Amino acid sequence: MAEYNNQSERLSATTEVSRPFVVPELCNVAAISLLVLFGELLVLVLLFAGGPVTWVRFALMSLFVQWVALTSAGVLCATRNLLARFGLVAGALLAFVIVMTITAFVGIFADRMFAAPDVAINWSTIFGQQVIAGIIAALALRYFYVQQQLRVQEQSELQSRIQALQSRIRPHFLFNSMNIIASLIAVDPETAEAVVEDLSELFRASLNDAGNQVPLQEELDLCERYVRIESLRLGERLQLDWQVDEFPGTVQIPLLTLQPLLENAIYHGIQPLPEGGTIRLRIWVDDNRCNVEITNPLPPANTRYQSQGNRMALNNIRSRLSVLYGSRAELSTTAADGRYATTLRFPVQGEPGS
Repeated sequence: MAEYNNQSERLSATTEVSRPFVVPELCNVAAISLLVLFGELLVLVLLFAGGPVTWVRFALMSLFVQWVALTSAGVLCATRNLLARFGLVAGALLAFVIVMTITAFVGIFADRMFAAPDVAINWSTIFGQQVIAGIIAALALRYFYVQQQLRVQEQSELQSRIQALQSRIRPHFLFNSMNIIASLIAVDPETAEAVVEDLSELFRASLNDAGNQVPLQEELDLCERYVRIESLRLGERLQLDWQVDEFPGTVQIPLLTLQPLLENAIYHGIQPLPEGGTIRLRIWVDDNRCNVEITNPLPPANTRYQSQGNRMALNNIRSRLSVLYGSRAELSTTAADGRYATTLRFPVQGEPGS
């Protein structure tokens, strides 16, 4: 048992070291604004910590701090992909060395700029600058590390929810599908074989990797397989209105995103109604964004429509979109004029992540 624990600790330590060091995006307006703000707050702290409080001293300290902060941010931003190739410890140490080196060069340059040519470099001032920069850089790297740990934990929890969503094929759907196959074997073996193929594709998709993104057309094909099986069960009660505009072949979507939305529309919108209804699926692309709208009849109150299962699927999909696209993706629902609409918007192209 002790040997097993030691092996687990070594494996955990190895994983920790091999995890890539991720520098956050520092070359955008929000990050630069925060750097400038925190830099000025640091200048005020140093200004009132000792020495004369003058506008000249404030201006010189601001120039030095902002020079170091913005130059360091630019270099770290330029080397972001390079640092990501290193492990967590090696990448953090390399980033620390970069910041300290920039601080030393800026300090020496500032000393030579304002000092007389025959005056030696004030190494004590340079050393003080290095100490302050080292403390701030260490705190910043620690902050990045904690943020990365939180991000890894959130991704792990999200992966579990995604896997639960993707592996979830309702038991009643499975039983109904098997009953359909059994009833068709004797009278229509070709249709029974087609149902088996469609069902196997749905199961294959549910067992695929949770983070997979697939071409939008592939997701639509999966939806058509699902609808074909449900059509055999619901018959004329289920009517489909597909309004799919042409879209680029590069459009990708997280696997099993549209199929659960269609499943909700059928299970909560068509099945409770004895007369059934029409589900409309509309897809169009504009402004480099893909738009998906699924509408279904809104059943009367006191039905199973507002069930926990519906909200769980929507929340899972929202979480997946948030991780992949951040604020660039949106999933919303509305109810009006006797119909329930689910609208999905996400970027056509772009790197995953916020």
